[in-house]
Parts: sequence; structure tokens; C-alpha cells
Amino acid sequence: MDVIIDKIHQLTPSIRAFELVSADGSALPPFEAGAHIDVHLKNGLIRQYSLSNCSSESHRYVIGVLHDESSRGGSRCIHTEYQQGDHLDISEPRNLFEIHSQTQQAILFAGGIGITPILSMAYQMKRLNIPFELHYSVRTREMIAFYGNLTEHFGEHIHFHIRDEPETAYDLPEILKETSSGLHLYVCGPDGFMDFITQSAQQAGWQTAQLHQEHFVAAQVDTSQDTAFTVEVAGSDRQIEVQAHQSVAQALLENGFEVPISCEQGICGTCITRVVSGIPEHRDLFMTDEEHALNNQFTPCCSRAKSKILVLEL
Repeated sequence: MDVIIDKIHQLTPSIRAFELVSADGSALPPFEAGAHIDVHLKNGLIRQYSLSNCSSESHRYVIGVLHDESSRGGSRCIHTEYQQGDHLDISEPRNLFEIHSQTQQAILFAGGIGITPILSMAYQMKRLNIPFELHYSVRTREMIAFYGNLTEHFGEHIHFHIRDEPETAYDLPEILKETSSGLHLYVCGPDGFMDFITQSAQQAGWQTAQLHQEHFVAAQVDTSQDTAFTVEVAGSDRQIEVQAHQSVAQALLENGFEVPISCEQGICGTCITRVVSGIPEHRDLFMTDEEHALNNQFTPCCSRAKSKILVLEL
């Protein structure tokens, strides 16, 4: 889908908001809070960015992009090689972080750039009259993204927690003391931050079904012990060696098979492939533990094999 960067806002020293509008002036496909789009960049990379604006808007998508010092090339490209008026190729919105249908009230937690989907959730909950509070954690005050939006629209909901200002520290036992089934918790941010919030909630008596999170980047996996194994494509009579340094997706692509890939980290679910036989070694963050236990599908972009041979259906 062809869109134009209509406006660029410098939200913090390292975060920019990009307002995207349809290139032909038409309404954009609808979305719900928590949705993201795939952005196809000029350097060949595909990156996922959450939509941060209100889902009632059809004339624009707003994404927030952190210029990460450890960027693998995506955020650096969009920050340095795109200007207002440039075209972008994007996907239609997809949602892996929906507001649960049973949410009667909510606590929203955001850490750093994790405010992007959480902001959209705040808009939607306010529009639907779902009571909520929003806790936003940053290292310094200048790192607060969307400050104007937050203070203008959510003054009675927003709580800023700034590491350099001890008086703003979390009182999590107080925040999490209510655990009723209609209360749901949504969290997005760095993995350590999300783990801290969800573990604190579990210790306070929250149930897993009440806890919802979205990962931007997969945790680093130790690949030093990876070994080669064989993948067989059902119906093709071909066996493909996956080297220790390769992903299954890379090996399949190099041998002429089509594999849809996007995040390449096991976050988005684009590449999920059916497993006919063999035992996968799951390394994704997309599927649930129950889905992993079935061993009937896996993510070839990052997951590997415990068995010597994996038979896949493409």
C-alpha cells in the first residue's frame, strides 16, 4: 500500500513520529488499538511499527520510531533517509495485541518507545468509556514521547515514572492490589521492563489471562551450540541442509522455495509453517506455550530443530 509521509514530528532526541496518509487521498484501511503495520524500507528491510493514533481516524496512521543505537538498519534508515513528502510501501494493519473483549477496566504500562501501542489503546478505551490508568516509565523527562497528546487527552489517567526523579517511582503493590477478573493489564516496552511488570502482577495474584504484552525485539538467543540439521519439504522429495549459521527460512529461500518473512525474529507470525514430522526447537515469541507443545507448526525465521530431520508443508 502506497502512503506518503505527511508530517514528521521530533518527539524526543531519539524518537520521531511519522504521520502517513494515503498516496491517492483515499481513506486508509481501518484498525483497532494495538495494531501494527509492516514498513518496507528502501534498504530492503521490513520493520513493524505500532499505530499510535486513535483507531477512529481513517485519514492517517501515526507511527513512532526510536532511532536505536543498536539498530539493525531499520530505524536508522527511516530516521536518516526519509523526509516529509516521501513515499512508503506499507502493509495493511495487523493486530497481535488486541484489547481483550472482557476488559471492563484496565491498567496500561509503557516503557520508552512502548508507549506507541499503549497510546492507541488509551484513545480507544477513552472513546469506549472503559476506565483505565496509564503508567509511563522513562529514564529522563526529555525522553517522554507524545507528551502533549498524553497531557492534553489523558490528564486524569496518566502517571509519569521517571528514573532520574525518585519521587515519581512506582508503588506497584498499590497499583496492582485490585485483581478482579474484569481488570486487564497491558504492557509494552523493553523485555526487562515487561518481565518486571508481569511478574509483579502474578505475584500480586493476577491470572495469566489478564496479562497482555507486545514485544518489539526478541531477546538474544545463544546460538553458539547450534548445529546443522535437515529440512524436507513435503511433496518435493528434496532434502535441504540447514547450516549452523543459517535460519530455516534462509536455507529454503536459497533453494528456491518461497517463505513469507517479515520481522525475522519470531515476533510477527508471518512465516508460521506447518510441521508434518520431526520436533522443532521453538524460539519465537508469537505462539503460546500450548501451541509450542503441539509441535505441528513453527517459525522458520528463527526456530530450529531438535530432531535430525524436520518435514515441512509449504
